[in-house]
Amino acid sequence: MLVHSRGARWAVWTVFAVLFLPLFALPLLVILGASLATHWSGVLPSGATVAHYRAATRGEALQALTTSLLTALGASLLALTVGTWAALAAAGLRKRYRSIMDALFVLPVAVPSVVVGLSVLVAFSQPPLLLNGTRWIVILAHTVLVTAFAHQSVSAAITRLDPAYEQAAASLGARPAHVLWRVRLPLLLPSLTAAAGLCFALSMGELSATMMLYPPDWTPLPVLVYAATDRGALFTGSAVAVVLMAATLLVLFAVSRVRTRASYR
Repeated sequence: MLVHSRGARWAVWTVFAVLFLPLFALPLLVILGASLATHWSGVLPSGATVAHYRAATRGEALQALTTSLLTALGASLLALTVGTWAALAAAGLRKRYRSIMDALFVLPVAVPSVVVGLSVLVAFSQPPLLLNGTRWIVILAHTVLVTAFAHQSVSAAITRLDPAYEQAAASLGARPAHVLWRVRLPLLLPSLTAAAGLCFALSMGELSATMMLYPPDWTPLPVLVYAATDRGALFTGSAVAVVLMAATLLVLFAVSRVRTRASYR
């Protein structure tokens, strides 16, 4: 910590606690408490039970969790591939053209996600590429929404790369493809894993565009959370939300381990 005075450190931690607890920790604790309760008529919940978790980890909820994981995995891989390719291609462009490409990739996150969902729905509801009513249109919409984050993360990492490694490999006779696969991409691996984790987390929580596109046989878990709370099943919805958070955090923890090992390399 850059603050060396003991009193100043206590002040920093106090401000952190005052801001963190009501804004971040308390809402999550409320959801956790609701997921374990049967009643909540006072300040604290009452009637502890795990029945909501039994409903949240089987049947329709389990299928929705699998759908969310597959959707997030597919969208993250596609976004990482497209975003990395675009960032590598833009690195060789002039600054003006690079700025144009950056703006094009940021555009989907500069507008409401429901607009992205509507545009994808309109664009892919007619031949020759008819995706409406299939799982692929959901994965595509998630890819469009998260590719900007992959592109920006990799672009920032490319600007920090030391060109001496690539120049040394090229001077030894390595072809451009060999330099890319054996030098540039390994050096970018920590940023690639961080971008993949961010894309995965964003896809797992996406709701607005998904509500416009999902078919009945491909219902992600956020849609199930919304449906449960909309019909008044707040405790069941809270349990499903906790399962969603836990699954996302487990995947992010695994990605962080990969990123740590890549950083040491």
